[in-house]
Amino acid sequence: LQGCPGVAATTKPTLLRYGTKLVCFVPPKTLYLFLKRRSAVERIEKSVQVDCPVDVVYNRWTQFEDFPQFMAGVKEIRQIDDTHLRWHAEVWGKDKEWEAEITEQVPDKHIAWRSISGDAPNAGEVRFEPVSADKTRVHLTMEYEPQGAIENIGDALGAMDRRVQSTVDDFKEFIESRNRETGAWRGEVHGGQEKPRH
Repeated sequence: LQGCPGVAATTKPTLLRYGTKLVCFVPPKTLYLFLKRRSAVERIEKSVQVDCPVDVVYNRWTQFEDFPQFMAGVKEIRQIDDTHLRWHAEVWGKDKEWEAEITEQVPDKHIAWRSISGDAPNAGEVRFEPVSADKTRVHLTMEYEPQGAIENIGDALGAMDRRVQSTVDDFKEFIESRNRETGAWRGEVHGGQEKPRH
């Protein structure tokens, strides 16, 4: 970046041409101060309306092992038991694996989870709101803790926000193109414990 007018003196991110590519240059001091001010845990909320009944939408979401079909970056999800999942995903070019626990689950209402191991701290909740007999609004809330400078920079540029938006949009397309569930789990979970069914 030597010889680029104004780069050394600027305190703002600058878009530069490097050969045939555009490069975003962020002065080290600016980056340090920005990352220092950021919260350790980031929160993203997205929603989408799906043209399917709430029970169909909910049942489809409970098929966790199908998530790689509509979640970008997710390579595999293995369901260990009714309340534990093993995730394998690519995050900023790195392979990451973690175990998640379902903490709350009520059929046709909501599902909440949190990571309990691995190097991708996260938690979240998805809520299902019937709009009409054949329409459902899906609300997805994600909380995560970026790990290292690369993830923090990506988060600052809105990459995770776009990924979560893509997840709800792709889920909508995924379920509407089928308009039916392939399975369902209708049990309840409270405080990480499955409620006995009678």
